[in-house]
Amino acid sequence: MKVCTVDEMRAMDRTAIKTYGIPGEMLMENAGEAVYFVILSEIGVTGKQFLVLAGAGHNGGDGLVTARKLNSSGGRVHVMLLSDPATYDAAPRLHLGMVEKAGIPLAVTPSIEDVRTAIARCDVVVDAMLGTGISREVGGLYRDVIEAVNASGKLVVGIDIPSGVDGNTGKIWGTAIRADLTVTFGTPKRGNLLYPGAARGGRLFVCRISFPPELSGRNDIAVAINDPAALPPRRPDGHKGSFGDALFVAGAAGYFGAPAFSALAMLKAGGGYARLATPRSVAPHLAAVAPEVVYVPQPETPDGSLSLAGLDGLLELAGRVDFVVLGPGLSLADEAQQLARRLAQAAGRPLLIDGDGLSALASETDILSARAAPTILTPHVGEMARLTGHSIAAIVADPIPILQETAAALDAFIVLKGAHSLIGTPDGRVFINVSGNSALATAGSGDVLTGTIAAMFGLGLEIEAAVTTGVFLHGLAGDLAAEAMGADGVTARTVLETLPRAVATYRRDYDALTADACGAVRIV
Repeated sequence: MKVCTVDEMRAMDRTAIKTYGIPGEMLMENAGEAVYFVILSEIGVTGKQFLVLAGAGHNGGDGLVTARKLNSSGGRVHVMLLSDPATYDAAPRLHLGMVEKAGIPLAVTPSIEDVRTAIARCDVVVDAMLGTGISREVGGLYRDVIEAVNASGKLVVGIDIPSGVDGNTGKIWGTAIRADLTVTFGTPKRGNLLYPGAARGGRLFVCRISFPPELSGRNDIAVAINDPAALPPRRPDGHKGSFGDALFVAGAAGYFGAPAFSALAMLKAGGGYARLATPRSVAPHLAAVAPEVVYVPQPETPDGSLSLAGLDGLLELAGRVDFVVLGPGLSLADEAQQLARRLAQAAGRPLLIDGDGLSALASETDILSARAAPTILTPHVGEMARLTGHSIAAIVADPIPILQETAAALDAFIVLKGAHSLIGTPDGRVFINVSGNSALATAGSGDVLTGTIAAMFGLGLEIEAAVTTGVFLHGLAGDLAAEAMGADGVTARTVLETLPRAVATYRRDYDALTADACGAVRIV
């Protein structure tokens, strides 16, 4: 499912009207009807009191249609227009006239005291105030109303996007509605899925409002919800080499969890053979907790990090495996960092770089862009800042353009880890992953991700599918773990131990998990 910007959505509206001959009034009717049907199916209408808060734009017009539909089905509806309706253009003005003729109670630019009284009397608030067009701090009556709605504890339905959330970035412009469910139109907007705004929308429903498929699925829209691949059938006559042979170059004195979790995750997600090249003195400690892994003890420096003396042997071994992971727990020791750069430069296999490996390459990214084999980078936002030279604040504020620019410049697949991880491809596409939760924000969870991606490649997926599916499965493991024990109790080990269940669930329920945008977005 495509995910659009506000401008891309406006272009769709114009094309629907001019090219496909769908009047704007009909699009608005379809939008309001979609909101009504979601309310009908998820909340119920008859006998309930609804307060529709409408703004001056087309979002307000959608709310007016919703009000009329609710009224016609037995809902008790009160509409409050927060701006002068004289500013309405033709489509919302038409629907305002219908509301007035239907005799639905209507107040224009009410006082905040009147709004608070109406909120107290209603069962459900319908937010049709600001929509996707906001580009400055919310102030005045709108701010007071949003804060009153949020303080009320009433059930809230958002139209298109919660008022106060930026449609392009998910930024909150000072304050924003907290909705229990949101109905958006055509495609999701970026702000529906990017945090912090994504946390304000509740469950997300998408209605096409009669857009033809070639319009809502346009190839020139570069962002989409992550749609992971089905796993290939597991060969009944397969051996460990049939399901991937991966080399993990990782670990240092004092860094035991990262290398162990990454290599074990490859095996627990279905991979066949995990080799862990780690400092000689570290290997016995790791073997005690991860005996399934094959160890390749390496020369080490006096401080217990990998030595350059092992480079030739690592390159020879890298040439014999299917996939290389570089960096978990590698340390920032100078010699280990030098080894990481030289290994990245010379390794001719698909290479995933994480953790301290990213620090090694941050100052010499030309090594990455010059690689002939596929490269995968899995930074968190701080590591992304070091790779790009952009500030953390700039990346958090609008991550997609920076991700697109960087993935193209480095000719790499980049997983920008976060609440909804973003996957950038070398050709400028971006996938928003919608599995996972805040339980994954724990030390070591990213190491589990690296091994999961390695396993997907070992199972036979092409490199892009291995990345997108690995990211989704990692998130699914986090979801299953949080469901079982609560997000506060989840650790990286919990996620690791949940991986086999996640893979089994994914194989069994693939169609259900990936229908309607992987379960996070329902199409109506």
